[in-house]
Amino acid sequence: MSKTVGDFVVERLVEWGVKKIFGYPGDGINGVIGALARAKGKIEFIQVRHEEMAAFMAAAHAKFTGELGVCLSTGGPGASHLVTGLYDAKLDHQPVLAIAGQAARTARGAHYQQEINLERMFSDVADFVQEASVPSQVRHLIDRSIRTALGNRSVGVLILPNDLQEEKYEDPPHAHASVTSSVGYTRPRVVPYEVDLRRAAEVLNAGKKVAILVGAGAFGATDEIIAVADRLQAGAAKALLGKAVLPDDLPWVTGSIGILGTKPSWDMMNDCDTLLMVGTAFPYVEFLPKEGKARAVQIDISPTMLGIRYATEVNLHGDSAETLRALLPLLEQKADRDFRDGIESGMRDWHKTLEERALAPANPVNPQRVVWELSPRIPHDAIVTSDSGSCANWYARDLQVRRGMMCSLSGGLASMGAAVPYAIAAKFAHPSRPVVALVGDGAMQMNNMAELITVAKYWREWKDGRWIVCVFNNQDLNQVTWEQRVMEGDPKFEASQDLPDVPYWRFAELVGLKGIFCDDPDKVGAAWAEALASDKPVVLEFKTDPEVPPLPSHITLEQAKNLTSTLLHGDPSEGSMLKGVARQVLSAILPKDKS
Repeated sequence: MSKTVGDFVVERLVEWGVKKIFGYPGDGINGVIGALARAKGKIEFIQVRHEEMAAFMAAAHAKFTGELGVCLSTGGPGASHLVTGLYDAKLDHQPVLAIAGQAARTARGAHYQQEINLERMFSDVADFVQEASVPSQVRHLIDRSIRTALGNRSVGVLILPNDLQEEKYEDPPHAHASVTSSVGYTRPRVVPYEVDLRRAAEVLNAGKKVAILVGAGAFGATDEIIAVADRLQAGAAKALLGKAVLPDDLPWVTGSIGILGTKPSWDMMNDCDTLLMVGTAFPYVEFLPKEGKARAVQIDISPTMLGIRYATEVNLHGDSAETLRALLPLLEQKADRDFRDGIESGMRDWHKTLEERALAPANPVNPQRVVWELSPRIPHDAIVTSDSGSCANWYARDLQVRRGMMCSLSGGLASMGAAVPYAIAAKFAHPSRPVVALVGDGAMQMNNMAELITVAKYWREWKDGRWIVCVFNNQDLNQVTWEQRVMEGDPKFEASQDLPDVPYWRFAELVGLKGIFCDDPDKVGAAWAEALASDKPVVLEFKTDPEVPPLPSHITLEQAKNLTSTLLHGDPSEGSMLKGVARQVLSAILPKDKS
């Protein structure tokens, strides 16, 4: 049998080192699906329930492996379903290739069934997008889309009309208007010039109170960041995507920053006179030093991200680890520990605050306690994913990351519905490591419940069965409810915010997984112990209190005014809301009775 274009596509992906494709079939991509079957396991095809989940899984595969993530769909609605997950990859700078089918070339331009202008649709999300029209063109389109995705840490899209996939493959001829190409890409060593490193060192050496902010671009530079921080007697905060860059047991690590951040991170940024930003695109300027208050140096592998988050004095275009290693010999050892001692003291107080907040009574379970109880029990090699929403607050603040753990979520896009597909991709990438997903009930109802069927289909192939979805069931779109109250001064709008009560743990049992339900705060730890000891995937559902506020660690006067306005307008949960705010926020700022 002669080799088809579909066969060549699969062969070329194998040459590029692709081992997994996340996707869903359809007649627009049948030629490639048939070729995958004929390839007899050279590439594992992982069938999802929805193409959006396939794209999320491809982005997560890239995050948790450093490799190219690949997703596949039919044309028309299958291709359009990919877009949200591809934007997640784009905004978090992850290399992903999407392969989409298309209507037959003979029908193009005829308003044919499932015919969409895919090049136009994907043109914003992808750095490279092209539709193939002849067999000899396919080779260089595959090569260029993958090399662009890897080199730019971005999205590439290859569109294949369904009739083209079945044609006999032909190599490009050695002729005019023909293009030949090759496989292979290795990231270069990128380090700034010596003169720029010296300029950066001058700024950092002059500082007396140095703060470091790390993001996902600092992965692989943990040792270098620790060495630089110790040399400068600095403290370090972590953007949400950089949560696993530094272990939280280092006393000078202040944890997360921003709306989901910690008070020590807020205090450090307000007190520092020098800021070193490493591999971060943290967007919220109000949580950084006021412009002009601190001198700043930034390191990033992408020149487009330099100087757009803070008025940096020195911008270093380079790999985080390589650049920090080159910078370290130029830095002077600081002897004054006053700034760092203050940070460490603040962190000791903050840990007490976290414990008090987690153990505060709630109706019935305090959501902070769920993650606070997980922290000491989670295995050292665990991978943790979080969804967007109020659960991300507890993930950011209450989960204490140890060295060796991996964590991630939808960062730049902050999309709901990413935690479960992320966790599935993490398990396929690291089948012997335990995986935990933290998910709100809104995201579970939106699209994550269906992917439990994917887990039920595949989990027996994993070396270790420990895969847990922790569902925070509070029957409320909680993050937005509190944003309405605190940012807008509006009471909760029940029509948009209330969610139906769903027995998630029972659904897990229906599809053959293990279900655990907990509505007793004193049994939260035991529930986690049971889930982590299971030899099969678990849905662990906690009935949590929606009136525990996921508020910033620092409440501004404007936010306090908005909350007052909410009460004046009459919130439907006014009584329980007041109790929650009093327990979680006012107790931290009102003077305590020391008698």
